[in-house]
Amino acid sequence: MITVFGEGRGFRIVWLLEEMALPYRLRPVDLLGGGALDPDFLAANPAGFIPVLQDDGVTIMESIAIMEYLLARHGPAALAPAPEDPDFPAYQQFLHLGEAGLAMPVNVAVATRILAPEDERDNWSTRWALGVFERRLGLVSRQLANTAYIAGDRFTAADISITYALEFAQRTGCFTLGETERAYVARTSARAAYGRAMDSCQATKAWAAEVAAREQQPA
Repeated sequence: MITVFGEGRGFRIVWLLEEMALPYRLRPVDLLGGGALDPDFLAANPAGFIPVLQDDGVTIMESIAIMEYLLARHGPAALAPAPEDPDFPAYQQFLHLGEAGLAMPVNVAVATRILAPEDERDNWSTRWALGVFERRLGLVSRQLANTAYIAGDRFTAADISITYALEFAQRTGCFTLGETERAYVARTSARAAYGRAMDSCQATKAWAAEVAAREQQPA
């Protein structure tokens, strides 16, 4: 049985597992509420970050690495274009951009705007990080002007990577998506596997509902 430790970026993994119809167990990890004291989690990843995947004696971390592992180990899957496929370069680029280029700089902003002491929340690093996010989001916007999905006309694992990053930026209040990006997220999040992943990831589902309710309140 595949075990996934932690939600957050672990949502990418759960969504992919649902798309691939692979059985799994989600093991919650509460980093803010004492995850550092969780012995099973720390045995899986002594560095103490999520997500972590365990599969038949293999332990692997970093969400994009886990996605590539699952696709290679449990594929082949239509979610990953073959190297000779014309969509492969775009797929590979955006699979990694979703974390390294988009979610990572949002993390910097979240750490300061939400978690830092109030008098340290507006600083140079936050402004730099959000500038990086916005510039790299332009790559996504230009791609989506020509294709329905991020690597072409069919849904791939790169869409899981990018969709997570865009929803992360929006739900944390770090960025307001434009019409193109909102329409794209509506397409990808309408998939049945996304809905099943949300039902598995109850903390993520509750957070999304809380944000949606807040956005509907009159200003």
